Amino acid sequence: MSSSESGPVEDLPAVAPQLRALRRRASLTLEVAARAAGLSPAHLSRLETGQRQPSLPMLLALARIYGTTVSELLGETVGDRDAVVRAADREPAGAGGWTYWQAGAAGRAMQALRVHVPYGTQGDVVRVHPGEEWLYVLKGRLRLRLGDTTHLLGPGDSAHFDSLTPHRLAAADHDGAELLFLHTLLQSPAATLCLGPATGHPTMGDTP
Repeated sequence: MSSSESGPVEDLPAVAPQLRALRRRASLTLEVAARAAGLSPAHLSRLETGQRQPSLPMLLALARIYGTTVSELLGETVGDRDAVVRAADREPAGAGGWTYWQAGAAGRAMQALRVHVPYGTQGDVVRVHPGEEWLYVLKGRLRLRLGDTTHLLGPGDSAHFDSLTPHRLAAADHDGAELLFLHTLLQSPAATLCLGPATGHPTMGDTP
């Protein structure tokens, strides 16, 4: 998905330093992280210095790569991991025309969001990556492309797919579409217990 199809995140000054700090915490060089995200090193560097702001789909992709959550990428701090998320405690966040609300606890290997997808957006999320995604359409119609097949989903429809399948999301109606969205973070510490550490990561001394 091309970055030209999605606008910048608004009013998120904490994003740039968090992106760099979390990349370094994951012991990834700029080049390795950019390649995993399907970006050029120059593009990722501009994100880390605040010259560009990532869309929500890109934040989701970087969260997977760094083994963290969108909340942490945005600099949000969460105390204890409560099992219950109260509606009154959920603050919406905007990213590239998308709006999302946390629907699950932070710091987990699986992340749940409620997402509003604006009309026609494709975003710049990495189209192929490890993990699984599940979505459920609450309102509006969603155009979901999986591989070479495009599906039109309406309220009550859902999809569950392997994220290694090339995929795109786009709202089919001018009012956008509202979804429940669930995705796994295979690079998270919890997943490492099952999958083992990722290979090919440089040491901290190699991180710019």
